[in-house]
Amino acid sequence: MKIRHFFCAALLLLGALDADAQRRKNKKDVEPRTQVLEALPDPPDAVVAETARLSFHVSPLSAKGLMSQQVRDAIRALRRDNHGAAILKLRAFVAGSGDLRRVAAIVGEEFTEDRQPLPAVSTVQVGALPMVGAQVVMESISSERRPVNPNGLAFISAGASPDAAGAVTELQKRSAGMEVVRLTCFLSSLDDLPDLRNAVSAAFPATPVTYVQTQRQAVERQIGCETVARLSLGRSVTATPDVVAITAPKIVLTATKLVFRDQEADVRLTFQRLGRSIEPLGATLKDTLWAGVFGLTRQMNAQISGMRAEFFDASRPVAGTTLIVEGLPSTDATAAIELIAAVR
Repeated sequence: MKIRHFFCAALLLLGALDADAQRRKNKKDVEPRTQVLEALPDPPDAVVAETARLSFHVSPLSAKGLMSQQVRDAIRALRRDNHGAAILKLRAFVAGSGDLRRVAAIVGEEFTEDRQPLPAVSTVQVGALPMVGAQVVMESISSERRPVNPNGLAFISAGASPDAAGAVTELQKRSAGMEVVRLTCFLSSLDDLPDLRNAVSAAFPATPVTYVQTQRQAVERQIGCETVARLSLGRSVTATPDVVAITAPKIVLTATKLVFRDQEADVRLTFQRLGRSIEPLGATLKDTLWAGVFGLTRQMNAQISGMRAEFFDASRPVAGTTLIVEGLPSTDATAAIELIAAVR
């Protein structure tokens, strides 16, 4: 009996070991479950900003690494310069052959990782930046904790002058009596950069400046500087196509919206999309104060300019800068439009 009990126990043990081995084998044969990463949010089409709290910064140029690294470095530099102020809008000028769509994606990654609200993003490809190897320069619009523009802001369109001296003279005329807080200077050729940089530094020594060559091979020699300035107490500004005073307590800043193809219906669709993006924030296209247009051809820019009256308030001039640029974030795009509108 004892021998029979021993054999029974042995058989049971062998069966258990065999079953355990089979379970291990089956477990190895099962493919591991695919890990699905959570999709990162896209930057918003538009954001609301308090005019009195807005501040402006420009990232330093860097030749370190590829475009993706330079975008990340620019974002981090701007966040350091902002000292905790929330970044509401980023505008990136990209030179080189990198994928421009990556800019908005990297912004989403960086801000989501740090659990910060995403800013609106405008991305434009330009001909060159004034540093060998530099592929990205970024401008930020941020919201400070306290008012820094108690009397409002003026946005001044980039003029068009054939030389640096004329460009700065025109800039001084348009910004007379104001404190210039940011300059974005567009050049057809970087050969003019030394003269322009000297003239700008002499006239506006403490102002952050962005310098970009708009195209690799521009047809005309032109220099112009787009300007943001603080309004002074008692300084009245008459709205013109060159200068707009923004005293509304709140404004909407949009990302660039792309125009695809080159028909009137295509431009109209882009304006309609811009309108839909700002309406939930309390503004309409009739409240537009500023329009930035970045087209690939002169004909495209002229077509957009000719259709503005269909959407903007004809009784109030809308200022803005219109440029021919090197490229946009889609190979099918022919232009990009960004807006600033007053919140009602």
